[in-house]
Amino acid sequence: MAPASTIVMAGAAIVDITPKPGLEMCGYAARTEPAAGTHDPLTARALVIDDTALVVADVLGFAPESCARIRARSGFADDRVVVIATHTHGGPMPGGCGGPADPDFLAQLEDGCVAALRQAASKRQKARLLAGNGTDPGIAFNRRSAGGPIDPNVPVLRVEAEGGAVLAVAFAHGCHPVVLGAGNRLYTGDFPHYARVAVEAAHPGAVALFLPGCSGDVSTGHSPESSISTDVPPDRTYAEAQRLGEKLAHSVGIAELTPLTGPVAAASRAVELPFARNEVGDLDTLAAEWESLAANAAAPAWAVLYRHWAQWAKTTARAPLTPWQGRVTSFDWAGLKLVFLPCEIFAETALSLRAALPAAPVPFVISLTDGVPGYIPPRAAFPHGGYEVLEAHRYYGQPAAFAEGCAERLVGELGQSSN
Repeated sequence: MAPASTIVMAGAAIVDITPKPGLEMCGYAARTEPAAGTHDPLTARALVIDDTALVVADVLGFAPESCARIRARSGFADDRVVVIATHTHGGPMPGGCGGPADPDFLAQLEDGCVAALRQAASKRQKARLLAGNGTDPGIAFNRRSAGGPIDPNVPVLRVEAEGGAVLAVAFAHGCHPVVLGAGNRLYTGDFPHYARVAVEAAHPGAVALFLPGCSGDVSTGHSPESSISTDVPPDRTYAEAQRLGEKLAHSVGIAELTPLTGPVAAASRAVELPFARNEVGDLDTLAAEWESLAANAAAPAWAVLYRHWAQWAKTTARAPLTPWQGRVTSFDWAGLKLVFLPCEIFAETALSLRAALPAAPVPFVISLTDGVPGYIPPRAAFPHGGYEVLEAHRYYGQPAAFAEGCAERLVGELGQSSN
């Protein structure tokens, strides 16, 4: 006879964090006009299991200090709560990536995350957990190399009250939410919004939580270069976002789930990641070159990009290369492993972690947690260069890129925190 499911105390909540129109939007250097309105509400969604908790918000990323403030106000021990970004490119500046946040929105964002965590905690009731893995929904593609690695997994967690009502469904997939491009000026959660809507329609009253897998080099088929445009092609519309979101929700819905048994545990570990400058040449020379390119750019979007780089070379690039201080965290929810990484992480790193974790129930391998200061490519990506390796740190406001070997260091630290 199979052991009875472990009974936990679980709660979930949603808080609207949609700001007023008119704020500068985040995610695309080519988008210079402010938000014109809202297509779908931006939210903070929390899930609490016993004395552990997570909150995930519809923003591109969080600054580490913002995450620390949210954790400090959450009501949970610092090492038992994580703060996650869905990485939508359809929201306002959250601070720490792309530019400073509007102070009012930053306060609204942090207050919303804290409120979601506290509301979820107040709603805790006896529940059981079930987990499984959906089939690959076919929405993710390696954007750096055709046929390159992706993480095809769709881990699913369902939280059921003792009477059988579904309280929450958490699911993850590694794919950039970039269906809506630089031409979009409406706040949106992109395809994860539609996935959540469909999952909640299947379970009325439940809270659906999309958790971002490792998608640093994975998107819905759009390259970073294609985003240097404000055109709206047929594959970057809300209809396409809905199509892909519903494909993901279908994968979630057909996952075969099994009851979980075991204790609830958490562990967090500090990590230090060094920077290494990859620009060749004197910073003054680079600034002058980029200013010249901006003045002679064939398209306005390229002029914006080069001006941004020139400003970076004059300011941020001159800061000391002090190692970044962050953390990695792992949860064990009744036998289900959830591992949480900062930054934008490549699919190869997720697959490396999966090889070292139990195969069943399929673990959640989550990125964009407790700080998003840029991309951390694996060693294999460095010889090929590209935006994520050579350029993205300028957008993220870092003095240099993360050094080669940082991804492998994170995997090692997370392995230790999981023990």
